[in-house]
Amino acid sequence: MTLAGGCLCGQVRYEARGEPLNVRCCHCTLCQKAGGTPFYARAMFALGDITLTGETLDHPTSDRLMRRSCARCGTLVFSQPNDLPARIAVGLPTLDDPGALAPDMHIFTSTMLAWLKLDDDLPQYLERPPA
Repeated sequence: MTLAGGCLCGQVRYEARGEPLNVRCCHCTLCQKAGGTPFYARAMFALGDITLTGETLDHPTSDRLMRRSCARCGTLVFSQPNDLPARIAVGLPTLDDPGALAPDMHIFTSTMLAWLKLDDDLPQYLERPPA
């Protein structure tokens, strides 16, 4: 499987090869603030499965996570866990085909916005899922 994507202005482009390690919707307050969205839908890949072109800026949003956005338009394209440096996540909306991957669970639903109603029958975890 090869998926391609990029930022709003097209300056950042990437290819993801292989199957994602997981595909999740994160409802934590950091993801809500960083993306300006109710949750962050993302696919986690092995770092070596991603090729990137274009200039990005790194933004540490917690001790655990670095987010990377386009240096020109500011689109949040990647997130990378500091405790798992061999992994990188791509935001599903940045894929050229945003519907190519479907989430397999919701995490950090303890801080999910009260008006958001989930009816997709996916597993939901108040915090991190079990290892």
